Amino acid sequence: MKIVFDFAGVLFRWQPVAMLQRELPHLATDEASARHWATQIFQGYSGDWADFDRGTLAVPALVQRIARRTGLAAADVQRAVDAVPGELQPVPETVALLRRLHEAGRELYFISNMPAPYADHLEATHGFLRCFRDGVFSARVHLNKPEPAIFELAAARFGSAPGRLIFLDDHGPNVQAARALGWNALQFSHAAQAEAVMTERGWWSRPDVTPG
Repeated sequence: MKIVFDFAGVLFRWQPVAMLQRELPHLATDEASARHWATQIFQGYSGDWADFDRGTLAVPALVQRIARRTGLAAADVQRAVDAVPGELQPVPETVALLRRLHEAGRELYFISNMPAPYADHLEATHGFLRCFRDGVFSARVHLNKPEPAIFELAAARFGSAPGRLIFLDDHGPNVQAARALGWNALQFSHAAQAEAVMTERGWWSRPDVTPG
């Protein structure tokens, strides 16, 4: 079985509400206002942000579109966009799981909705990404999760039938889309939960046990 990781919310921290409270305290004055602006800026990863994820919209145009749509100052939008790489910090427990799996010889891959500048930043910054044999960044293939096409492309690229792929993602619609295509998909909450569920379902052996 090949294990496929999502990035934001699984391998990397992604807490946009807290990020906006740090970066735009004059707007995100409390959790409710921060949630409002997170919804307005990121649009549930649809609309403008989905085009950014897809690689069809560059940062300057993204900032202007969000500013026009929301009424926010362009400088505030730019600050939020620029803050995302700093928010994407490794989750230590998931990185530890990734490393153990790599050391045990498991085949590791990823699928991430990730705009091109953020993907470039992560690759240049985090050596543990070399644990992956391959992966799909949305901006580089111009497809986004949960579109079926990105899962079909990934399965072909990873050289595996869907039933031999284990997919870990924190976002329910992505998990449902993968399952509909025959993947073994698990909605991720934290590394210990993912390891326990995969073991319980017989999807893998623990990294310190020889696979059967």
